[in-house]
Amino acid sequence: MFTFDVPPIRVRYADTDQMGYVYYGNYARFYEIGRVEALRSLGFHYKEMEDSGVMMPVYENRSRYLKPARYDDLLTIRVRIPDLPTVRVVFQYDIFNQEEEHLNTGETTLVFQNRATGKLCKAPTELMDKLKPFFSAAV
Repeated sequence: MFTFDVPPIRVRYADTDQMGYVYYGNYARFYEIGRVEALRSLGFHYKEMEDSGVMMPVYENRSRYLKPARYDDLLTIRVRIPDLPTVRVVFQYDIFNQEEEHLNTGETTLVFQNRATGKLCKAPTELMDKLKPFFSAAV
């Protein structure tokens, strides 16, 4: 399993609702930040993948709100990829505040799509090569 903790990000005033809680729709953005930074930590970049003709649209998004994140909190996003990708990749998320309180858990499923044809395709070889070491069978 691949796991990465995104360095803390600060909740901005614009991220919150009238109660000072992070607006629920912003969690999808936090998940995206987590995905992009987790893959970047491997040396794999969305932009390069898209430039090569492979897109990665979100197929499914789920969230569970355990406690509210608030204005000025520092959030750590823990990202996991529990299984090697195929034509789909699942990302799991846990979001914690600066006091290490577990605020949110979520999961997104994305698919790999050929930009020119719109058809699903296998995960790019470059991504697979970077992820395989995390899924090697224990000896």
